[in-house]
Amino acid sequence: MTGLFENTGKSLETWLEIIDASAARKHKEIIDFLQKDHSVSYGFANTIAHKYNKSDAASYQEEYLVKNQYKGKENLIPVYELLIHQITTFGDDITVAPKKDSVSVVRKKQFALIKPATKNRVDLGLKFKNKAFDGRLENSGPFGAMCTHRVQLFTAEDVDSVVFDWLREAYEESV
Repeated sequence: MTGLFENTGKSLETWLEIIDASAARKHKEIIDFLQKDHSVSYGFANTIAHKYNKSDAASYQEEYLVKNQYKGKENLIPVYELLIHQITTFGDDITVAPKKDSVSVVRKKQFALIKPATKNRVDLGLKFKNKAFDGRLENSGPFGAMCTHRVQLFTAEDVDSVVFDWLREAYEESV
């Protein structure tokens, strides 16, 4: 969100946590709370309230795209959610961009791609500069030039500390 941090001193994620800790839930309550208790301008308060309630066009579109990707593959949603949760802990400079059949994860460059490949498998594509293929970390396969490596994930248990380390490494290389 352009200018939010520069104008309010806090990231969107921080504002959403502040709202979570408050009693405000309805759109107008959130706006009033942010304006009165935190001196946030109406424009930013309105935008933050929409993001909190996922009532903005971008949130709706993202939710719709991801929901359609996992239609008939609902058993894979925990894999996706765990990956996104971990990725968003890396920093405020990440963009999660759902597409028709996958979700791109970008810092300055794309470093990960999440795709429900079959009814029983999520493919996690990762982009590394120079990393050998090793066991679970295999050739990118169907991702082509978008990613250099792929990890096949069948359950949330497959999203382990090794996968988290690979994600962080890809994130750190994506500058």
